Amino acid sequence: MLRYLTAGESHGPALVVVVEGLPAGLPLTIDVVADELARRRLGYGRGPRQRFEQDEAEFLGGVRHGRTLGSPVSVIIRNSEWPKWEEEMAAAPGATAKPLHQPRPGHADLVGMQKYGFTDARDVLERASARETAARVAAGALAKALLSHLGTEVISHVIQMGDARAPGEPRPTPADLARVDESPVRCFDPAAEERMVAAVKAAAKDGDSLGGVVEVLGYGVPVALGSHVHWDRKIDGLLAQALMSIQAIKGVEIGDGFEVAGRRGSAAHDEIFWDDAASDYTRGSTLAGGVEGGITTGGLLVARAAMKPLATLNRPTLRTVDTETKESTVSFKERTDVTAVPACGVIAETMVSLVLAGEALRKFGGDSLDEFVRNHRAFAATL
Repeated sequence: MLRYLTAGESHGPALVVVVEGLPAGLPLTIDVVADELARRRLGYGRGPRQRFEQDEAEFLGGVRHGRTLGSPVSVIIRNSEWPKWEEEMAAAPGATAKPLHQPRPGHADLVGMQKYGFTDARDVLERASARETAARVAAGALAKALLSHLGTEVISHVIQMGDARAPGEPRPTPADLARVDESPVRCFDPAAEERMVAAVKAAAKDGDSLGGVVEVLGYGVPVALGSHVHWDRKIDGLLAQALMSIQAIKGVEIGDGFEVAGRRGSAAHDEIFWDDAASDYTRGSTLAGGVEGGITTGGLLVARAAMKPLATLNRPTLRTVDTETKESTVSFKERTDVTAVPACGVIAETMVSLVLAGEALRKFGGDSLDEFVRNHRAFAATL
């Protein structure tokens, strides 16, 4: 099994992730992690924090001379802004001079304060912050490295920003990923890109924020990941949970999930064909997103995640209540983005990759990379 655990707060000294279950012998350098962390910082509409902070990643264990040891891999991502927050976020006993009593609507602030008995919203928001996803992206970089040895690649692109939406086709392939990342909004369609940039500019002018939809595509995903036998083994259920766990995600669909709900059955399913040249089954479409009965089909995996507009606004207007005085007020403001949808795509890739890598290890097993790859090949040969 592949397991991972993150630790750290948004303005703390560092984020840490421990990944357990990677086979021995997987080639890894810290550049693999650094490259993915750099991609997470992409996107038009990001705030000044992306310019101030630097993601300084380092392996703390589990890797020796460029290869995994089969033991847990630990990555630390130091916060270059920590000196500015050392007193406010100190672990030693003390008290803050600036308690936050104006919880932000749409954040975990108030419910977190109620759940844990806090009187300062910072005790909640520091961990609830999407900054935590940097540690997940580090873990996802390791998952992607493992999947690459099965010929599996996971990419993403933005298909909607505000009310600007790209057409469903054509979809980018792994060969197009550099082009997607070069887009200021990580959109594959140039015309839609222009509309998205204009929408971000308009929202920024008003001190407002924008949400959107990202599409994650899995190419070369092995057949038979997941299972139909239990509710918590279904691959689409695992993917939905993983994507919904990303901060600000409010909707997930696999394939054309919501659209096919309005169709008749004769137009809602992927017909099955036999390819003589490839000696393999194929599907005539991707309506099911590469998943049937909770199991991957071996076709293109398609998952989409809808991100709500960010609740921290550059021009605070959302009404709230001061938790000390109970008087009406407006929510406080931290440094924020106009939109984080482009970065969300990279994080969504991470979550999909972690699910696929975990299920691939469950299916094929192996203490070493060679054994893992050999087991996959042996299984594929039986199909």
